[in-house]
Amino acid sequence: MKLWGGRFTKEENHAVNDFNSSISFDQRFYRQDIRGSIAHVTMLAKQQILSDEDKDVIIAGLNQILSDLESGTLTIDPESEDIHSFIEATLTERIGEPGKRLHTGRSRNDQVALDMKLYIRDEIDELDQLCHELLTTILSIMENNLETYMPGFTHLQKAQPVTVAHHFGAYFEMFTRDRSRLSDIRRRMNLCPLGAGALAGTTYPLDRTLSASLLDFDGPTLNSMDSVADRDYLIELLSALSTIMMHLSRFSEEIIIWNSNEYGFIELDDAYSTGSSIMPQKKNPDIAELVRGKTGRVYGALMSMLTTMKGIPLAYNKDMQEDKEMTFDAIDTVKACLSLFNGMISTMTFRKNVMEKSAMNGFTNATDAADYLVGKGVAFRDAHRIVGELVLYCLPKGIGLLDMTLEEYKSISPVFEEDIYEAISLKTCVEKRMTIGAPGPDAMKSVIETYKASL
Repeated sequence: MKLWGGRFTKEENHAVNDFNSSISFDQRFYRQDIRGSIAHVTMLAKQQILSDEDKDVIIAGLNQILSDLESGTLTIDPESEDIHSFIEATLTERIGEPGKRLHTGRSRNDQVALDMKLYIRDEIDELDQLCHELLTTILSIMENNLETYMPGFTHLQKAQPVTVAHHFGAYFEMFTRDRSRLSDIRRRMNLCPLGAGALAGTTYPLDRTLSASLLDFDGPTLNSMDSVADRDYLIELLSALSTIMMHLSRFSEEIIIWNSNEYGFIELDDAYSTGSSIMPQKKNPDIAELVRGKTGRVYGALMSMLTTMKGIPLAYNKDMQEDKEMTFDAIDTVKACLSLFNGMISTMTFRKNVMEKSAMNGFTNATDAADYLVGKGVAFRDAHRIVGELVLYCLPKGIGLLDMTLEEYKSISPVFEEDIYEAISLKTCVEKRMTIGAPGPDAMKSVIETYKASL
């Protein structure tokens, strides 16, 4: 049943109907649509626009539809134009005349705006929970790896020694910011568009503050045109989801590198790996690669949404129906990636001896050797030059700074003494870095306590 057929004299072209219909994707709104309708008729009855008897019959009918949809007793008709039409038609079919009064004082424009906000609010809560679970896993890994040494990198070259706890702490920061962004979006979008009508409100004496309260909004929107034309919160959400995927993709890239034969830092669990159809030795990091690949898919949704909205005049236009599929897909993609990525890193194991050996190679202690000289009174620029000469001396010999004899050290600078070896040991290099945010164990323990409190 169409909600708008009275003004038309012929049936809609079948292809036009299919092109115009949104039931194939907006049917996932059924819970939110029913919840919004229950709040709407509750407000109508309070304002004496609807009788209490009609209100009770309508609410009972809507709750029964919800129950039947949840149980599978009722299936959504794919021929319906949208989920709003289907629910209203089903209600009227079941309860008769009172069902026709459900739509009093509202338009599909404010109805779909409401449904989208209710849906997005619920999805933000689920996304936040998934981020929380990932952060909990990261924190557990940090607590168990305060002294698991590994090389830190810049330009993908070994730079200075750090720990797994420190490295994973960087991602804890990233996903904490992601949660903060989701929270900001939820707070900013939490105003209720119900009662805005098509674009200019309504002549019925609606209590929009009551409607907002019944649906756990902070209050009603204050401009009826913007209420139905606003999709800023979706653009913000897609931007936040793109940032989450960027973080997951960076993390995935490192997992892929660490899993390679050349690095061998980690072992992925068999449950989160796949093999090759031709090469029996292969164990591939497919989950990490798919997460990395799906990042572009979410970026595409953001760019599509921005492009769709850029030329739309006020107020509602049918273009805005395009907001749903891309947003739904992006949300589903991010939720799946967060869940699977969490499972992957929670089951992988670290090859601690390989990581430590790698940290000892590549002159990651060169800066500490320069700091040692500064501690002996050498100017930093001179110390920098001296250590550069040490590295130049070691390279053709295939040795590291810890492999040099004291005589070799003194041949380059007489300032070196026996204590150089302790000063540039892996343990010392890490433990001496004790400022907040550095990899030293005491500093890390303090940060971990802060992280625990944040969760």
